[in-house]
Amino acid sequence: MKQFATNNFHYGWVIVAIAALSQFFSGPGQTYSNSIFIDYYIQDFGWSRSTVSAIYSGATLAAGFLLFFVGRLIDRNGSRKMAVIVSVLLAVACLFNSFVTSMLMLFIGFFLIRLLGQGSMALISNSLIPQWFVKKRGRALSIAAIGGLVSSAAFPLLNVWLIEAFGWRMSWMVLGAIIIVLFTPLALFLIRNSPEDVGLLPDNGAAVKTDKKKKTTEEASWSVSEASKTRAFWLLLVCAAIPGIVNTGLTFHLVSIFKENSLSLEAAAGVLSLTALIGLPVTFLTGLLLDKVKVQYMLVLVFAGEIVSLLLLQNANFMAAAIIFGLVWGVSMGMERIVMAVVWPNYFGRKHIGSISGISMAMIVTGSALGPLPLGIAFDVFGGYAEILWALLLFPAIGMAAALMANPPVKEVKKEKTVVLPEPRIMEKAPLLNE
Repeated sequence: MKQFATNNFHYGWVIVAIAALSQFFSGPGQTYSNSIFIDYYIQDFGWSRSTVSAIYSGATLAAGFLLFFVGRLIDRNGSRKMAVIVSVLLAVACLFNSFVTSMLMLFIGFFLIRLLGQGSMALISNSLIPQWFVKKRGRALSIAAIGGLVSSAAFPLLNVWLIEAFGWRMSWMVLGAIIIVLFTPLALFLIRNSPEDVGLLPDNGAAVKTDKKKKTTEEASWSVSEASKTRAFWLLLVCAAIPGIVNTGLTFHLVSIFKENSLSLEAAAGVLSLTALIGLPVTFLTGLLLDKVKVQYMLVLVFAGEIVSLLLLQNANFMAAAIIFGLVWGVSMGMERIVMAVVWPNYFGRKHIGSISGISMAMIVTGSALGPLPLGIAFDVFGGYAEILWALLLFPAIGMAAALMANPPVKEVKKEKTVVLPEPRIMEKAPLLNE
């Protein structure tokens, strides 16, 4: 492993590149990709929008319950092994979705791609980078997040092209093939679980010496049980769930919302891509700001952006207004993507980051599960989305309050008590009976 132990080149940046690809190839499991398929399911199978929304929400919720265990598996087995296993299974899940013919099969298909794509692939990325970076963690995570932003720009347009050219069933097969051919080999040969595995320290520190007496400075790490006893942990979980509720709900129904506003499918796909493109510089700048600005204040800005986005969407009935909505929404999502990735290792350290991030990701996925269904029901009941868009404003308002109250916890170092033992008494020698 001598090739890794050099200060001239930091292998952590290779890890950042692979983490970015992990986020990119999570695309087939993300809502911005699945939203392109929804109208085709409704058209081919004759199901209502609320029915498909309920199936998607139920499958997403079920997937969210398992992500805590995925996080523990990452802590136990390492990101390398899990990246290979998850990517292969995600490719198989895409293949399964190409054969969907019933509601049960659609539920299983949604469950698999949400668990493996949206949840596990993103979790692997966000658990891997904090192992390699501490001082430059915000910058590294912001660069890796670009993979997810490029994914959200590429997959909607790619899906539209694939479906129009080959149909939605063949499109799923192509997506699965792309993952297993392009990502799985890179994960197998290039991922290293931590810098200590190759004789390094985080942030390209010097090679780890075998002298056990020499101690290295490391940030405080919290176990899940320790973190769960802090108020910040629960407030941050609330913050994690809200973007999933709002953004997933909007993304899932954006084609229908735009259609109601007399805008085309291509316009919806274009706005989804625009939000990703504007998110590229925003994500990078946010990563730099996080080195100087408290992460909880950045969370407040994220939720403020969601409020403005919801207000703009209600008036997006012509292309220019839709573009303005896409720009503001893209800024908010670009910030949210990196802020929620940085907050957990910054607050609770890197030793148990897989398990803690697994709980966070479970909340994100749970929020994603709750988002699409209310919008689908509102459309079927009210014949539109105006009422539900007003109701959604409550959630980012709650998020702003939770972020402001989520002050970073301080871990108390337990001092070892010095126990003073009584001096041993010298027992006098007992006289012998015959003396």
